[in-house]
Amino acid sequence: MKLGDARAEADAQTEAGCDADRRTRARVRREVLQRGPVSAAGLAQALQVSPAAIRRHLDALLEEGLVAVWTAPVSTRRSRGRPARQFVVTDSGHGDMTSEYDDLAVAALAFVAEQLGEQGVRGFAERRAAVMEARYRERVENVGPGSRRRAEALATALTGDGYASSTRPLMVGSMSVGTQLCQGHCPVQHVAARFPQLCEAETEAFSRLLGVHVQRLATLAHGEHVCTTHVPNHRRSVPVVPRTTAPPGTTAPLSTPTVRGTSAVPSHPSVPISPLAPSAPSESQERTPR
Repeated sequence: MKLGDARAEADAQTEAGCDADRRTRARVRREVLQRGPVSAAGLAQALQVSPAAIRRHLDALLEEGLVAVWTAPVSTRRSRGRPARQFVVTDSGHGDMTSEYDDLAVAALAFVAEQLGEQGVRGFAERRAAVMEARYRERVENVGPGSRRRAEALATALTGDGYASSTRPLMVGSMSVGTQLCQGHCPVQHVAARFPQLCEAETEAFSRLLGVHVQRLATLAHGEHVCTTHVPNHRRSVPVVPRTTAPPGTTAPLSTPTVRGTSAVPSHPSVPISPLAPSAPSESQERTPR
């Protein structure tokens, strides 16, 4: 083999290796987005990649400012031993994945607010949530009753739309007190930071889909590293009030029900992301065998 050919082959192999690294790094970042806070060991197991390779990719993402080491709240830290480092995606990491149409969407909603006021923005948010709800309903209903299974089905559907969602059981001792629905990414995060009506309408849609009154604990739009929604175990009917009026100057939209009693997104989330949810246990809550 000629020297020039050998160099060309070596360059091709190097480029292929760099492409493979980029693809793996993108997978690591996406997994942190979906599962964070997550440890290197957890990432290695989920992606079937060696721990050494995971640490190398995490170091690169840390250097680029796309992920950060998560500091657990004092109440959730272990009392003994040094805890494993856990990672989350940074604001820069989220921003890098944000659609370039964010500015246009913010400008459009600002115009709606100027022309139609709060009612106009709320009407748009509810219409958007109703479309999402209709698209997910069959998938959620197909798993049958039980808020945990329905939350898992909803997480799968949300992930398909770019929300990088997952669920985690919430335990108090051996008793299950519900499910935590996590959205590691939000395609409209920066728009929702300006117009929280989007988050509020989405939360109400989750309540209708899951058949329980859910509570939004934290949102990406308000600076948390993940959107977190508490889904209680028990299943009860959700009273709704159909909306039949449209904002002034618009045609009547598709009737969109509104949940009574559903918690709105707090302006400044103060509830830590932890396995202790604020909902009180009920007689119908599930018990997990020891």
